[in-house]
Amino acid sequence: MDALQKKLIELARLAAEEGIEISSEMDLLENKIQEATQTEAAWKSVELARHPDRPYSMDYISRIFEDFTELHGDRYFGDDPAVIGGLAFLDGRPVTVIAHQKGRTLSQRVERNAGMANPEGYRKALRLAKQAEKFKRPIITFVDTVGAFPGMGAEERGIGEAIAKNLFYFSQLKTPVICIIIGEGGSGGALGICVGDKVYMLENAIYSVISPEGCASILLRDSARAKDAAAMLRISSADLMSFNVINGIIKEPPGGAHSDPDAAALTIKEVILKDLAELSRHSPEVLVRYRNQKIRKIGHWDES
Repeated sequence: MDALQKKLIELARLAAEEGIEISSEMDLLENKIQEATQTEAAWKSVELARHPDRPYSMDYISRIFEDFTELHGDRYFGDDPAVIGGLAFLDGRPVTVIAHQKGRTLSQRVERNAGMANPEGYRKALRLAKQAEKFKRPIITFVDTVGAFPGMGAEERGIGEAIAKNLFYFSQLKTPVICIIIGEGGSGGALGICVGDKVYMLENAIYSVISPEGCASILLRDSARAKDAAAMLRISSADLMSFNVINGIIKEPPGGAHSDPDAAALTIKEVILKDLAELSRHSPEVLVRYRNQKIRKIGHWDES
C-alpha cells in the first residue's frame, strides 16, 4: 500500500509539471487505496482474533482470578463444556465468572464444540448469574465464540429461547456485570453472555452479527470475498467503539495478546478492578436502570 501511495504522489507531481488536470482521477485512486487499506486492516483483526496461539478464557481466568471452582450443569438437560462458569476470587473478593471456551487441542475443541454453545450452555450461564445475584457477587464474562451451535439438537432444545431469556435476565440482574470480548464475538452466541454494565473488547477482537465468510456467502454471493465482507461489517474494536456499542478498548501487547498473555491478563485485571470499584458504589436499582438506558441507546432507526 505504501508503494501505491508513492506512485500516486509521483503521478500528481508529473501532472502538475505538465499542467494536466487529473484531480477527479486522483480522488478515485485515493478512494480505492483507502478502501483497500480498510479491507486489509479489517482482515488483520480477523486473523489476530482467530490466531491459534491467542489466549482463551481459561488462560485469562487462571491468570486473573484465584481459586476458580467450576460449576456444571443447567439443571434441565446437562452440562455444556462450550460454556464454563463458576466461583473465584479477585484480589480476595468473591466473584462469578462465566465464559466461552474453545479448547486448545483438537480433542478439546471437539469436546467443547469449538466454543459454540448449545441451549444448556446458556441456561447454565443464567443459573450461575442468578446465583451470583442472590449472593451479591459481581459477574465477569469472557466472550469468545463464532456463534451459538446451529445443530438440530440445539434447535429442538430451544437455543433461540435460551439466548432470548439470557438477554432479558442479564439486563435485569441486580449485581455488577462486566463483559469482555477476548477473541470472536459472533452474533447471538456472543450476546447470550454479553449484556452488562460495562462491555469491553480487546484491541484485536472482533464483534459482529455474522462471520465475514457467512456474510460473503449470503449477501455478496461469493465466499471468496470474505475480506471485503469483514470491512463492510465494521467488526473491529475501533468500529464498535465509534458506534458506542462497547464502553472501551483494552490494549494488547505489540503483536497481539498471544505475544504476552501475562501482560494482556494484567491489563484486563486492572480494567475489571477499576470498574468494580466504580460499579459497587451504586445501588442494584441504579445499576439496572443505567444498564437498560445504555442498551436502548445502541443503534438508531428512521421511521420515515
